[in-house]
Amino acid sequence: QVQLVESGGGLVQAGGSLRLSCACSRSIFSMNAMGWYRQAPGKQRDLVATITGDGSTNYADSVKGRFTISRDNTKNTVYLQMNSLKPEDTAVYYCKATDIFIHNYWGQGTQVTVSS
Repeated sequence: QVQLVESGGGLVQAGGSLRLSCACSRSIFSMNAMGWYRQAPGKQRDLVATITGDGSTNYADSVKGRFTISRDNTKNTVYLQMNSLKPEDTAVYYCKATDIFIHNYWGQGTQVTVSS
């Protein structure tokens, strides 16, 4: 079983920055991919960014140029640097790990609130 613990959420004004962290109980080097997703009230959970084992990244169009996903294999941690935050970025942010058997694991989520 893989456990994921997110941290770093909070309340920030529009234009501000936050960095989310996702600590994994298993080596992320062994994971097929890691990702961040978000879910706003009354909406579906959407992809924000993913990073594969070889470091390839993918971003939702709405966050390109503002958010950066990265990983530290030595700390088994994935990060999401969020800059130029907008009120529409307000959501619960979830970390997801996908292992080599394509089993998905989710964290408990961290709230990000951006005030206008």
